[in-house]
Amino acid sequence: MIHLSQAAIRELKRLKSRQNSQEAYFRLKVEAGGCSEFFYAMTFDETAGPSDRVCECEGLETLIDSVTLPYVEGLTVDYSEDLMGGGFRFHNPNATQTCGCGNSFAMKKSGNN
Repeated sequence: MIHLSQAAIRELKRLKSRQNSQEAYFRLKVEAGGCSEFFYAMTFDETAGPSDRVCECEGLETLIDSVTLPYVEGLTVDYSEDLMGGGFRFHNPNATQTCGCGNSFAMKKSGNN
């Protein structure tokens, strides 16, 4: 599954507090595109779908759909602020390449294992 750092949990809870519904889930997805091949997308969603896996990290319920799950197995999501601004950082042990933006990555093609 995935790991959320304490800083990421704090920031996600802060963002969630600004949502209209406190019942909203944090949703993590991987979508095609970006600088490398795939990119991470994060939203809040009020409903879990039939293919969603729900995991909880310190009171923050996270949704990951069955298509995304293989791409994020072992992923660590962190949050940090520096002089250039703040943002989420993704550390994916399955990525074979990452982009300088930190939000885009590539993975080994399934036929090349």
